[in-house]
Amino acid sequence: MAVTATKSTYEAEVLKSTVPVVVDFWAAWCGPCRMQGQILDQLEKEFSADQLKIVKVNVDEEGELAMTFGVQSIPTLLFYKDGKVVDKAIGVRDAATIKKAFGL
Repeated sequence: MAVTATKSTYEAEVLKSTVPVVVDFWAAWCGPCRMQGQILDQLEKEFSADQLKIVKVNVDEEGELAMTFGVQSIPTLLFYKDGKVVDKAIGVRDAATIKKAFGL
C-alpha cells in the first residue's frame, strides 16, 4: 500500500529511501489523479517493497510541500533514486513509462 507523505515525513519516506521512489502529487477531486492512482496500485502489486516504493502527497493537505517541488499541475510524479530526483512527469503516465524511468 502506498505511503502518504507529509512535510514532516518526506525526508524519511523519500529522500532517505534505499529503494527507488515514485512520489505522486495528487488531489481527491482530480479525475486524472484517480486514474494515475490505479496505475500506481498495479505497480505496487507487481513489485516488492525492496524494488519500488510508492509515496503519495495530497496537494490540498500539503500545499507547501507541493510548492517546494514546483508542482503546478496534477497529477505530477517525481522519480527518486538515491534521494535525488531522476525524472519528473506531469499528467497521467502508464506503467511502462514509470518502469522505464527506473530501468525496471
